[in-house]
Amino acid sequence: MTKIFISCALPYANGPCHLGHIRSTYLPADIYARYNRMIGNDVLLVCATDEHGTPIAVKADKENKKPIEIAKRYHDLIVKDVESMNISLDNFTRTTDEIHYEIAQNFFKDLYDEGLIYRQDLEQLYCPNCNKFLPDRYVEGLCPVCGSEARGDHCEKCGRALDPTELDEPHCITCGTTPIIKDTYQYAFKLSEFEDDLKDYIANNENLPANVRNYAMNWLEDGLNDWTLTRDMDWGIPVPLEEAKGKVLYVWIEAFLGYISSAAQWSRKTGNKWEEYWNDFVVHFIGKDIIYHHSIFWPGLLKAHDCKLPDMIYAGEFLSLEGEKMSTSKNWVIWIADFVKDFEPDLLRYFLTINAPLNKDSDFSWDDFQRRNNDELADVIGNFLHRTFTFTRKFFDSKVPEYKNPSEEDEEFRKAIQELPDAVGEYITNFEFREGLLEIFKVAKKGNKYFNDCEPWKAVKEDMQKAANCLHLSNQLAKTLAYVLKPYLPTKADEIAKIINLNNLDDWEDAKVPLPEGYEINKAKPLFKKIDDDVIDEEKKKLKENLNENEDENMSDLISIDDFDEVVIKIGQVLEAEKIEKSDKLLKLQVDIGEEKPRQIVAGLAKFYSPEELVDRKVCVVANLQPAKLFGTLSEGMILATGESGALLSPDENAEIGERIQ
Repeated sequence: MTKIFISCALPYANGPCHLGHIRSTYLPADIYARYNRMIGNDVLLVCATDEHGTPIAVKADKENKKPIEIAKRYHDLIVKDVESMNISLDNFTRTTDEIHYEIAQNFFKDLYDEGLIYRQDLEQLYCPNCNKFLPDRYVEGLCPVCGSEARGDHCEKCGRALDPTELDEPHCITCGTTPIIKDTYQYAFKLSEFEDDLKDYIANNENLPANVRNYAMNWLEDGLNDWTLTRDMDWGIPVPLEEAKGKVLYVWIEAFLGYISSAAQWSRKTGNKWEEYWNDFVVHFIGKDIIYHHSIFWPGLLKAHDCKLPDMIYAGEFLSLEGEKMSTSKNWVIWIADFVKDFEPDLLRYFLTINAPLNKDSDFSWDDFQRRNNDELADVIGNFLHRTFTFTRKFFDSKVPEYKNPSEEDEEFRKAIQELPDAVGEYITNFEFREGLLEIFKVAKKGNKYFNDCEPWKAVKEDMQKAANCLHLSNQLAKTLAYVLKPYLPTKADEIAKIINLNNLDDWEDAKVPLPEGYEINKAKPLFKKIDDDVIDEEKKKLKENLNENEDENMSDLISIDDFDEVVIKIGQVLEAEKIEKSDKLLKLQVDIGEEKPRQIVAGLAKFYSPEELVDRKVCVVANLQPAKLFGTLSEGMILATGESGALLSPDENAEIGERIQ
């Protein structure tokens, strides 16, 4: 027996669960956990809500509430979502629990005492209007790599991890002020000391799937820098050092420890030792957007703490919606709570598993969902089960008939039934969940063909033994389906078991034990119903209406002509240009806009133009922008240029210096 520690990536407690969360993390973890319990392994499946960090603090600011109120609200919603999808967690806790604070602070203090965490003097963005430093998501701007809009710590478009000071055109999300750069200090972890260990871990861990290994190795190619572990915030776990007043642990050190604190809380409740599970076999189920956190940062911390590293990190790729990227801000999303109001959760579990392997991006469309439900669940699996149970009741008084004098076709089908549990089990063991479900579907389809070829409705009049063999084997497959479907469709599997009079589906090996002659089954009932076109049309209509409503709300962001008239854009000419020391993207320009003296403007153009190329060029300048310091240099305006290519918006050659653009 193997003890297996399984964790799901911690969801941020700033919103409920949608389809993407279930597909990439919770569902595969549950399939794996359920199967391993059935084969006799001892499983500990844990998770928690991630309740610190800037997303919750930002949302609290917007709603004028305390962060703990936001966290509590969404923790409760997430628990309902996870439970509604029948995710068999052994413990689901919170990172605001007392035990988590204790574990996180002790972890930090141990590394600090070992000399692996040190004080780091650095520059950080500071909002002079809000009078506070701006960690992570309190600042937004343009990604310095791809030019897309990005938040302080991450660009969603190119996936680059960022430091807020790297952003082009940054602004405070609370008040919109351009921040200044100010000296401060934080505490950093000596991640660079573990670079060789991590390269060895990634390269030689045969358990890691290709997408995780390749992503991590690409990240390691550039070498590792030390990693800042603290932030200047009120919301979070206080740094356990007397001299670190007002500083909290960065969420990406303490959130990892949510796996440990959830397991430790389970240990306190049950008296079992979670460490026994960790020290045997550890599996993390995550989304691909946090691969480098779990394959580099987390193992680095564990290595420093002399802990066993995770055996497997399984990263599910993204799920899109109707061919478009999901967006919670645009409401282009299907929330779990909305889905389970109208459909059984097992239908979604089936679709999300069989539609694509986890290591590939997938798409949810209502039409495809309907097709798979109707053509596969209803017409193949459901139809086979219903005909088997109905004909057994009609022709054999609900008793499994005798099997004798089998034909070659009978024995071939019997062999397929016997081999199914081992085939599915091997797929699940190898984390090939879709392939396991496809194997189940393939044998169910074979069962339908066998049933049709035998024509038991005719055979009972012409060859009773042929009919008996057909119904005998069909009931055997029905029983086997109950077992092998249990990890995938737990509710439907239990419904099948109830018809067959099975008390439980706990032991995978029982799937291979045939029902004896004369075994009595119950009356059949339809297990899978077809979904009508009008139901799907209504769902698609609701999805589009939700998007339209959100777009209407966004119309409030539009400005009037009077608002635009307040922005003064003038024609300018660059007189001087030079690079700013220690910055690879900023240039300091002296620009004539028709005033007594030139304006000094800092512009993020160094990657696109040399200083020499800009001298004498006419440019468009936002002239009434509040002055701000960028990289310690005063900037008295903004040069207009495109985000991705850095192309300057150049006026016509006839435009006069100082002329206002109307």
